[in-house]
Amino acid sequence: MQEKDFELEHDNEQDELYEHFRLEVTKGQELIRIDKFLVNRIENVTRTKIQNAADAGNILVNGKPVKSNYRIKPLDVITIVMAHPPREKELIPENIPINIVYEDDEVVLVNKEPGMVVHPGFGNYSGTLLNALLYHFKNLPSHQGKKSAHDELRPGLVHRIDKNTSGIVILAKSEYSLAHLAKQFFDKTTKRTYVALVWGDVKNDTGTITGHVGRDLKDRKKMAVFTDGLHGKHAVTHYKVLERFGYVTLVECKLETGRTHQIRVHFKHIGHPLFNDDTYGGDKILKGTTFAKYKQFIENCFEILPRHALHAKSLGFIHPVTKKEMFFDSELPNDMLQVIEKWRKYTQSKELES
Repeated sequence: MQEKDFELEHDNEQDELYEHFRLEVTKGQELIRIDKFLVNRIENVTRTKIQNAADAGNILVNGKPVKSNYRIKPLDVITIVMAHPPREKELIPENIPINIVYEDDEVVLVNKEPGMVVHPGFGNYSGTLLNALLYHFKNLPSHQGKKSAHDELRPGLVHRIDKNTSGIVILAKSEYSLAHLAKQFFDKTTKRTYVALVWGDVKNDTGTITGHVGRDLKDRKKMAVFTDGLHGKHAVTHYKVLERFGYVTLVECKLETGRTHQIRVHFKHIGHPLFNDDTYGGDKILKGTTFAKYKQFIENCFEILPRHALHAKSLGFIHPVTKKEMFFDSELPNDMLQVIEKWRKYTQSKELES
């Protein structure tokens, strides 16, 4: 019997890309190597990829990690986590400037600019982060010209953030590191923080938002929170207030789970949509006065920050080879900094008036 539990999680803003398989060996199964067994049962996977997953500790038999030469036995329960990158017919290197935060032989971290799509997809076949990475890192595995629709094209992608979310993205430079990082994202051991500007005066200085996140039942392009747990997947966002501006609040978010639009939809759920989030209603004046001067102030802010106010600020993980804990932080992008400063000055001016 084979059960495939397919995981292609769109994180809050952070999308994890991996597959989780669970297989139960039948009573009559002969004793063969586990890598040979799996390559014949998992679609579009190579023996090398299976072996790399085993080396990274991603293949468990009866709850314990095994190497690729392990010989399976009847009734063994096998679980495996492997990176599942997006598949495209063609991925062309493009000379696009990128902000490389860190690089070694195994990983590269990039501070992605707002407005850049992470990987090609419908409506975005060029100008993506992956197109840029293929140009800057020509020796990435599995990238030697055009590929068929069944080949996996990826420069080590295990997670992604939205087009209009800025911030840190990590990519692997080897098959082993790809498998190792995929397991960390699957096990939720990475440490990620985001900074967001949200509408309204958030009541508590710290808090936790819990609620299943899944596709909106009426609009499949959007996500929704399902408090009854009947739809979507379990999602938890922790937050703390960094600064208050009366009509908007600057918050830091830590993710316990990674779901599509998680931060955006969670804050909308508690009545605080992200500032200028056109998908979840934050692109309107939700708090404040009706004065024309205030309206002009908001429109100026929207013009400076023509996207939802969200930045993937930091990322912590265990290095796949050295096993050392690594942590990377980033500065807020100029568009968010400018709008935050405008709100700071606006708040100060109102305080002086009173």
